[in-house]
Formats: sequence, structure tokens, C-alpha cells
Amino acid sequence: MVNGSTALGVLLARLGRARIRRGPHGLLIADGVRLPLRGAGAMTVGNVVLVPGSAGALVGALPRVLEHESRHASQWLRWGGLPFLPAYLLGAAWSLVVSGDRAAHNPFERAAGLADGGYQDVPRRRLRR
Repeated sequence: MVNGSTALGVLLARLGRARIRRGPHGLLIADGVRLPLRGAGAMTVGNVVLVPGSAGALVGALPRVLEHESRHASQWLRWGGLPFLPAYLLGAAWSLVVSGDRAAHNPFERAAGLADGGYQDVPRRRLRR
């Protein structure tokens, strides 16, 4: 709450007309958010996990996904809130360049546990000189 990132997450949940409830690990779960999450099963902003469908269905498919998202909430805290966003996007861009996948070599996704978030560990591709 101190760095404003959870407030931003709640605002996004409200704008997306989600139902917000308390979840494990100190998270707020925003079920049924109507925002374009670009194919993600969930996205964490501060301590708010934005889920386009049902969090119950997501956890049923990926039992450790809330632990994964909790690690992202800790990353938001360690990076002081909003500075995490451009750092994460830079990590995603790096991962796209080296592997063609936005998560596989993103240091934030790797630290949160690729498998726990439902991601594959894609090998790096050879870059041309």
C-alpha cells in the first residue's frame, strides 16, 4: 500500500469490473476482470491478482499459480512499486529477443517460478551477428 502499486491494482480491478476478495499470501484476488491481459491467465499489480476468468478455475489448472503471483507481489515491493513495471517490461522484451517467448528468459518470471506460473522453459535461440 505504501508505494501505490496495490492502489493501482485495485483501480484496474474496479475499471475492469472485477469482484475483489481476499486471497492467500496477503493477496487480493480480482475475479472476472474485463481488461486485455494479452493472453495471461493472471497479472499481478501490487498485491492485486487480476484474473480475466475465475481464480478457482485458474488454480485448478495451475495449483501453484497464487504462489507464483505472490512472488510477483514481492517483486513489486522490492522495486518500490511503479519502477517494477518498466523493469518487468524490459525483462519481457529481453526474453522475446533471446527466445521468442515473453516469459521464458524474463528474470522476473524465472524468479517467480516459470512452472508455477504455467510457463515453459524455452531454450535461447542463436542470435545472428
